[in-house]
Amino acid sequence: MANPSIVRSASKRAHPERQSGIARLLRDIARNRVLLLMLLPPTILFFINCYIPMFGVLIAFKNINYVDGILGSPWAGLNNFRFLFATSDAWRVTVNTVGYNIAFIVSGLILSVTVAIAVNEVRAKLASRFYQTVMIMPNFLSMVVVSYIVYAFLHPEYGFLVKYILPVFGYSSVNAYMHPQAWPYILWLTKMWHSVGIGSVIYLASITGINEELYEAAVMDGASKWQQITRITLPLLTPVMVILTILNMGGIFRSDFGLFYHVTLDSGALRSTTDVIDTYVYRGLIQLGDLGMSSAANFYQSVVGFFLVIGANALARRLNRDTALF
Repeated sequence: MANPSIVRSASKRAHPERQSGIARLLRDIARNRVLLLMLLPPTILFFINCYIPMFGVLIAFKNINYVDGILGSPWAGLNNFRFLFATSDAWRVTVNTVGYNIAFIVSGLILSVTVAIAVNEVRAKLASRFYQTVMIMPNFLSMVVVSYIVYAFLHPEYGFLVKYILPVFGYSSVNAYMHPQAWPYILWLTKMWHSVGIGSVIYLASITGINEELYEAAVMDGASKWQQITRITLPLLTPVMVILTILNMGGIFRSDFGLFYHVTLDSGALRSTTDVIDTYVYRGLIQLGDLGMSSAANFYQSVVGFFLVIGANALARRLNRDTALF
């Protein structure tokens, strides 16, 4: 019988690269033990809050009841998914969800980059900090508060817009909550006001990290401010723009529930243009009380979002490998 120590020694000689790799990994862990310990608490929280709940995906495929629990409830196959696709409203809410999100992603990207470049050109530090503070403040307001602000503008009798602005253009009192065709524009303006400021902060941080010597060299070559923006700032911002767009693509089948539910006051007259998958499923859950249907909708959104991220990243990698997320 072969001596175990001789076998281990032979294995080490036969696989030196594996041995060196393990040793190198252990050395790296020992060298960065403090940083790894700092990383441990958020990793545990992330695992508890994001990975363990994934067990609940089983609910989407079961006729769930609270007596038998998740494992004991009978299987339903794909019946829960029919809730999304079997009704005449499925196509409408899907188109609304995708359409709004595409508009938000594209316009949000353009406006956030524009605002970031504009604020970066403000040389007075006090003014720059003031503008940044004003820009990000709307992001800290909940959509319930935002809905009251919008209502203060659009109240049929006492709203600022209805009472003071529309009469200037010859319009009498208008109940905006009964005119669905106006709400794509209202929701777009509300979303941009609420999110562009915080989005621009990310791009502003990237701009401040650009080497100033590039701009100094451009000025010496006679480049105008517009040329500096188009030839230096925008190209160097492109990787960040692509990465954030790829990440946003993952939520294209999701929507800001508060924006579409609270700001519209869940008005039935507006649902033709404001109803999205999240609000549709929420009302279905409230009316039917079927947890399996709601879970199926969430699972559907997650799967589609996953493949959209993969596809968007593959496209970015094909166009420019350096801008891809992975």
